[in-house]
Amino acid sequence: MRKGNNLFHFRKKKTLDLTDRIPQIRVSICTGETTGGYFDKKEGRFIEVMKLAEDSDYREFFEMCGTEDIERVY
Repeated sequence: MRKGNNLFHFRKKKTLDLTDRIPQIRVSICTGETTGGYFDKKEGRFIEVMKLAEDSDYREFFEMCGTEDIERVY
């Protein structure tokens, strides 16, 4: 086993750098699937961070962004 490798991979807390980025929740019109991420103003594209399926996923995403006032895009 190489040095630094761990048998168990624990989930690290992620924080989003919101400089020039707008947090958004994308909702599919067809399937209703919701995805949390951010829109990068410089690149003009949406970058997916996580799928939002349950209330706990929403709470985790809001905690990462630091706000619950996030735009929904359909």
